[in-house]
Amino acid sequence: MRGYFGIGSERISKPMNLGAVLRTAHAFNASFAFTVAAHHHAREVNLSDTAKSAAHVPLYEWDSFAEMRLPKGCVLVGVELDDAAIDLPSFSHPLNAAYLLGPEKGDLSPEARSLCTHLVKIPTRFCVNLSIAAALVMYDRTISLGGHGARSVSSNKQSPAPPVEKWLRTHHRKKTKTPPA
Repeated sequence: MRGYFGIGSERISKPMNLGAVLRTAHAFNASFAFTVAAHHHAREVNLSDTAKSAAHVPLYEWDSFAEMRLPKGCVLVGVELDDAAIDLPSFSHPLNAAYLLGPEKGDLSPEARSLCTHLVKIPTRFCVNLSIAAALVMYDRTISLGGHGARSVSSNKQSPAPPVEKWLRTHHRKKTKTPPA
């Protein structure tokens, strides 16, 4: 997969969530992470970012959207549980994108939504934790743009899984009578 992506949040307030987002961004090879109008303490962020992601993934911290500077050609994609949003599994990810999630207890601001080229939602019944939502978005991007082959039924590449009928025949248990007590 070529291209790049960043992941960030507007008004994030829980340092453990930010640390988890940074660690996951590092694991998924994000090019950068960012916050807009965040409220956290750096020391507490480091408690959940055990991968020390700051050495590998730059974190941009902007006080407002007026300060935010994304790379040229980078598309801002809002992630919001909204009926008007595109379901994430149906979304065609831009090659160069920055994904923006809302705060833990709230929605993306009207200003944030107006800056987004696309709005996507994770098809769940209710909102999930911010760091989980970020991980799901990065995973979906990796799966859809990563050039992965078709899914396999078996992890054993040498021989495919046996047909269900054969498995049932070989794993059928004989019924035995239990002796009377």
